[in-house]
Amino acid sequence: MQINFMKPRKIASVLSIILILISIFSLSFRGLNAGLDFTGGTLIEIQLSEPTDLEDIRKVLGLNLEDDFQVSYFGSEQDVLIKIPGGSENNLSDEIVSSLNDAFKFDLRRKDFIGPQIGEELRDQGGLGILAAMLVMMVYIMFRFQFKFAIGALLALVHDVLIVLGFFSIFYIGFNLTVLAAVLAVIGYSLNDTIVVSDRIRENYRKKRKSNNIDVINRSLNQMLGRTLITSLTTLLVLFALLILGGDFIKNFAIALICGVIVGTYSSIYVLCNNLILMKLSFEDLAIRKSETYDDGMP
Repeated sequence: MQINFMKPRKIASVLSIILILISIFSLSFRGLNAGLDFTGGTLIEIQLSEPTDLEDIRKVLGLNLEDDFQVSYFGSEQDVLIKIPGGSENNLSDEIVSSLNDAFKFDLRRKDFIGPQIGEELRDQGGLGILAAMLVMMVYIMFRFQFKFAIGALLALVHDVLIVLGFFSIFYIGFNLTVLAAVLAVIGYSLNDTIVVSDRIRENYRKKRKSNNIDVINRSLNQMLGRTLITSLTTLLVLFALLILGGDFIKNFAIALICGVIVGTYSSIYVLCNNLILMKLSFEDLAIRKSETYDDGMP
């Protein structure tokens, strides 16, 4: 049984455009819930003598702090991470430790202050890292396949990154360096899917010279369906395990990757392939030149 993946391609295009516009709108007006890594502030890690409810710690901290501080477990229910945006390096952390000393018994494991300037540098460098990764991957695909594939791959990567960032903006989920690392991993995952699909499409174009675009693409996607399902499902199983069992520290990282895997699989089918159809990819675009050698697997 062959699935006609390209039949709902127009609906998929409209859906992608809507999701991208919503993401851009949210990022423009709501922004990201930037974590301490980007905004600067105080980071305190303590180990309590016995398991303690986070709500009890929040009540103690709430007497001296505003509502924008964050408290989360860092491993077990005795290891607690406290993040407070802003403040000063010398005064704020001492006040927090003093107030906690009056209510709990604990060992101070770590007390750091991240200045706003360092946070801005991390944010800028992270953004440049995403742009550089996308540019390098586009150049690679252009030389590996053909410029129409490169444009489709770039659109797919931009699509995936914008939707993941938009998801974090809409639901105002904390965005820190671990989430930024997840976004970079999403780019790699999406590119891997794109290359595999592109390779099969190129192979089928060279075998079926007289077939039309939609038939070749549908045949290629059906041939890759088993591989795509196995890869995506096994990856999602691991990520859901991290989300459920990994604790608060890795929760947002897992959310970003789950969103990225789903969107990346979708974009490899509809964003890339839609672009190839719109740009009227043909056999002539992929014909083997005399200077090229084509390995067909035969000795």
